[in-house]
Amino acid sequence: MIRPAATPTHAVPVARPQIPLLLGAVLLIYLAQMTLNPVIAPLSREVGLAEWQIGVTISAAAIMVVLTSQLWGRRSQSWGRKPVLVGAFTLATVTMALFALLAWLGMTGLVTGVALFIMFVLLRGVGFGTAIAALPPTAQAYIADVTVDEKARVKGMAGVGAVQGIAMVGGSVIGGLLSAFGLLTPLIVVPVLLLAALLLIGFRLRREPRHELIETPARVSPFDTRVWPFLLAGFGMFTALGFIQVITGFIVQDRLGLDSATTGLVTGGALLAAGAGMIIAQTVIVPRSGWAPATLLRVGGIVATIGFAALVADAGAVVLFAAILLIGLGLGIAMPGYTAGPTLLVSREEQGGLAGLIGATNGLTFVIAPTLSTALYGIWAPLPVIIGGAVMAIVTVFVLIHPRFHRTLSPVEHR
Repeated sequence: MIRPAATPTHAVPVARPQIPLLLGAVLLIYLAQMTLNPVIAPLSREVGLAEWQIGVTISAAAIMVVLTSQLWGRRSQSWGRKPVLVGAFTLATVTMALFALLAWLGMTGLVTGVALFIMFVLLRGVGFGTAIAALPPTAQAYIADVTVDEKARVKGMAGVGAVQGIAMVGGSVIGGLLSAFGLLTPLIVVPVLLLAALLLIGFRLRREPRHELIETPARVSPFDTRVWPFLLAGFGMFTALGFIQVITGFIVQDRLGLDSATTGLVTGGALLAAGAGMIIAQTVIVPRSGWAPATLLRVGGIVATIGFAALVADAGAVVLFAAILLIGLGLGIAMPGYTAGPTLLVSREEQGGLAGLIGATNGLTFVIAPTLSTALYGIWAPLPVIIGGAVMAIVTVFVLIHPRFHRTLSPVEHR
């Protein structure tokens, strides 16, 4: 169990914290991303791209998250949150507006083949991936700045996960319903949501006074003994998620025998189930349980592993939806433990670097998992689900037995 030091040294008073506003920004960018998810599988087939090419596109976004998360996290402390977020949302809005145009060109046959694939990677992968990498580190570093004990820290980090779950639900509903009016409709809505977030941040988010900024935020090594067990657990959880997230649309279409338009709607329902699980976990179970980060990781890991096991067999729509709900519930319980635990062990100057390192770790899992899972799906459909479940089971055993999750540490413990 991890407890905060008796006299916290890593939090500073911040006048009128704007956590709800920052969470609103996280909500909108993930809502935009999740609105696209229900249609990405049928869209790829509509424009003539193979499953593996969509996997590469998602992996390209993950590479940019890995490369830029630490930079964004530290810059959020040295430049301030507002400049970082304005830049990120501007980039996201422009790239996704161009992506919607590209999708239309692909569906009309004006851009096809290799050129279409390269532009998919550049816009949805490189551009949007760089932009979305800024949000979690900025929000997590801010929450670490303005919370002073374990309970408040876990609750704040659960808030980040909760809005991601809400975005999954909202995006699934929006993307699924709008796809009934054509696959282009959700793509047009995405840059509108991002523009709304840009305006919200531009007009409402307050810039920190210069004395609250940190001129040279500290780097945090991924091998730091205070944090690497949490990073390893998080890496495993997000790897497991990555193995099924991109192929959900293909699973729905192939197991239920649906056409492209119906697939978008039903995939939205499946993602809705996962999002509902995350929301229940992070708005009800995590705040009311009062569990320490290590306990959250253990309980969540067990629940998610059960969900993966249920998803392996083609047992019909009810089992499919129930399995995805359990996966969302389990990961929703575990994620606040993963993000909050190491923040209790580092100094204020290290929070931006740590938040960026967590973001990079999450992104690293999506470098290989989407491409590998889509390739394996083409070989044998249950294979990526089986591998994802095995990874989740290994993570659960790790957090149950590793001594890092059984002892109290001080924020000033040396690396």
